Amino acid sequence: MPVGTTVWRLLTRLDAALLATVLAGWLRSRTRLAAARRPPRYRTVIAVDGKTLRAARQPDGSQIHLLSALDTSTGIVLAQVTIAAKSNEIPAFAPLLDAVETVLGSLNDILFVADALHTQTSHANEIAARGAHLLVQVKRNQPTLYGQLKTLPWPQIPAGDRTRDRGHGRRETRTVKAVTLHTPGGIAFPHAQQAVRVTRTRTTTSGKTSRETAYLTVSLPAIHAQPTDLQDWIRRHWHIENMVHHVRDVTFREDLHQARTGTGPAVIATLRNTAIGYHRTNGDTNIARATRRPLDLITDVTSSYPTTQ
Repeated sequence: MPVGTTVWRLLTRLDAALLATVLAGWLRSRTRLAAARRPPRYRTVIAVDGKTLRAARQPDGSQIHLLSALDTSTGIVLAQVTIAAKSNEIPAFAPLLDAVETVLGSLNDILFVADALHTQTSHANEIAARGAHLLVQVKRNQPTLYGQLKTLPWPQIPAGDRTRDRGHGRRETRTVKAVTLHTPGGIAFPHAQQAVRVTRTRTTTSGKTSRETAYLTVSLPAIHAQPTDLQDWIRRHWHIENMVHHVRDVTFREDLHQARTGTGPAVIATLRNTAIGYHRTNGDTNIARATRRPLDLITDVTSSYPTTQ
């Protein structure tokens, strides 16, 4: 049996992108029956977000940063790309779409949900060219677009959906309003079909109340994106943080892992994504408890290949 250092030397020489594609395809093959039973209104929603491996520092002191795409319905990370040194997530967005398309075969009618960093004209055009759709938040770092959304006649627009939750010592109400963009030329963002406003009102047990307002655009018309859908899709962006990144940090202690050789950091992150996705597809919600049954995963991998010794 090879020792740990031998295994590590192998891992650091693997093509991290290819490994992520192969393992994501294997996980999806285990969920195809469930996918066939989805309701007619179902839409695949993919959350995009980045994560820094804080302890994996390069010789020049820079940190490894990865951009990932999560299928929010299955908990499977479909693709992961490494951000180039001295760069950011924006140039890596198109390669991430390429990787997702390799796994799925097509991006037609898929909805991508991303944070304000990806409210980029090039991203909207790239996604539209592939037949997909984009839901993104708009912040003040884009003053023209933000101003256009903020000055829409929101007081005259009725609330489309409202949800109330309790937990973590507070009550939260989320109200969604959406309006079709009929203005000449739309707004300063290509392919935007609707403007969305989300108002979050939080009240703590001490009685303190706070309110937060967020503005978004979506490239789907109202007939395909009702306020109840938008409410659900907006919250799904948090899935990649809660279901993957948080688990990698807390359960796998990823931010303490100092490995930085070759493709090692990205490969190890992919293996963690695969373990998490495997347990999610088995219906496990407590990943820490599920990882105490490593033979389940080993058996499933080896049983797929009868010649494996």
